[in-house]
Amino acid sequence: MIESERAVPGATAWREIPCGLVGPEHVGRAVHLAGWVHRRRDLGGVVFLHLRDRTGLVQLAFNPAWTPAEAMELLGDLNPEDVLAVEGKVDARPEEAVNPDMPTGSVEIRVTAIQRLAQSGPLPILVAVPPEEDLPSEELRLRHRVLDLRRPEMQRNFAVRHRATNAARQALSDEGFLEIETPFLTRRTPEGARDYIVPSRVHRGEFYALPQSPQLYKQLLMVAGFDRYFQIARCLRDEDLRADRQPEFTQVDVEMAFVDEDDVFGAAERMLVRMFAEAVEVEVQIPFPRMTYADALEKYGTDKPDLRIPWELRDFTEDLSGLGFGIVDGVKDAGGRIRGFVVPGGVSLSRARLDVANETARQQGAKGALWLKRNDEGWSGPPARFLEGEAGHSFAAANGVGPGDLVIMVAGPDTETSPALDALRRSIGDELGAVEDRLCWTWVTEFPLFERNPETGRPVASHHPFTMPTETDPEKLMSDPFSVGSRAYDLVLNGTELCSGSIRCHVPELQRAILGVLGMEENEIEARFGFLLEAFRYGVPPHGGFALGLDRLVAMLVGTTSIREVIAFPKTTAARGLLEGAPSAVDASELADLGLRLE
Repeated sequence: MIESERAVPGATAWREIPCGLVGPEHVGRAVHLAGWVHRRRDLGGVVFLHLRDRTGLVQLAFNPAWTPAEAMELLGDLNPEDVLAVEGKVDARPEEAVNPDMPTGSVEIRVTAIQRLAQSGPLPILVAVPPEEDLPSEELRLRHRVLDLRRPEMQRNFAVRHRATNAARQALSDEGFLEIETPFLTRRTPEGARDYIVPSRVHRGEFYALPQSPQLYKQLLMVAGFDRYFQIARCLRDEDLRADRQPEFTQVDVEMAFVDEDDVFGAAERMLVRMFAEAVEVEVQIPFPRMTYADALEKYGTDKPDLRIPWELRDFTEDLSGLGFGIVDGVKDAGGRIRGFVVPGGVSLSRARLDVANETARQQGAKGALWLKRNDEGWSGPPARFLEGEAGHSFAAANGVGPGDLVIMVAGPDTETSPALDALRRSIGDELGAVEDRLCWTWVTEFPLFERNPETGRPVASHHPFTMPTETDPEKLMSDPFSVGSRAYDLVLNGTELCSGSIRCHVPELQRAILGVLGMEENEIEARFGFLLEAFRYGVPPHGGFALGLDRLVAMLVGTTSIREVIAFPKTTAARGLLEGAPSAVDASELADLGLRLE
């Protein structure tokens, strides 16, 4: 092979051109190819076979007129997923045989030699799944992940992931960030989830923790003078799983010194512009809009609003109180509200569907959902009899309810109504096709510093304990913690939180006060975070940053709801690796080396 041919991406001793890169420019040329048997069609003497590698498929044509007899004989013994090396000439397909759905669909290879490099046994799952057939169960796919990953759809997912990761790395590098790795074996720190712990053989009775995030290390790097850091960081959390969570996941972790929120937002936005452009060729418009945490809860019932749905929440309390509607008057007297949203054209929803909405609200912790329909004849629904005459006209005019519209409402304290209304807004919006086909970004800002633990009533960190509060007096912070805001922020795309961060607390006295509010005594603060606070004694710059969930972003880029589709070897929802059989038992002798035994 000549040197210029070696320059083709993927060219090796076994193949001059990868399968998916063969095109019209190669017509008339003799080539060597290698890959897996994908599909075959036997047309009575003439055989067509799709050969596949990571770059795609190409059609091989076998015909006694140009293919030697021994090669034709081997064809009859081939299995799906056998590994082949072939030689042949690139030929243009007849116009009527061109396949516009294949990037290589205008050419085929007239095979003159074939060699089977490896034979495949019977397949537990198909790689070439016909479009009309469903995929095997996820459990079966994860058990046989090597075969599942061969599917062209999965290979495309990981090509997108590679391009997105590379774009993030290049965008940050171009802005002067240094990529620095931080330890995997660290000490336990409170970051909102359980740690995975690792026993030390050398220091028996002591344990490392695997990092939930590089939070403290990246702050220490700011103190160390590396004023622009990033890392494609692996993070590990021992928490209950669902479609968008894994015990180990990847984030693009970024920290900057001498910055405020505008600096951080700008760096994140420019990085995302490049990631979308290079991964999926989508143009992203910046700057992204912003809204406060309080506005997000008031207008959408959540700090992760899906702005593709145009409906905003409204407060109907004053409009419906004093009309004799006992539910509203009772809730108002108890300090709650009746809130909801108007669904244009929503009268098409059946009574059975509205019963489902009522159950959805209950599942979210509310007492149920109320509904009103405005028809040409008037109002219908549980509150309808209180809206006869002028009261109904006033309600419709005040809230923009037209004929054919539906009003969904939930009554109670905001802590109950907000989650219910968010769930109803999303489910009904999806059902009625109200979700617009566009990217809707927003920064959510000004989170509270603390939230109330629903079981104990004690403060817990809203983001994490290292966020800069808006109240810089330690005594005031400790005396009234729930009134204190923070300089934390999230980036939300289409109702999914992609990115979270904050300006960090760089004042040692404030940091001690925050940890004290969380219930830590001085000796515990010193034991857990003395290394951080000691570093702060030597001159710490103001700093802040963000962490972007790479798995979650790539899942959105490829159009899947589960991050398991973009992680090569993920765990199940039971935190098991089905392919390799993890976790597994450990011999008693190995435990004894660590000073451990099972009870």
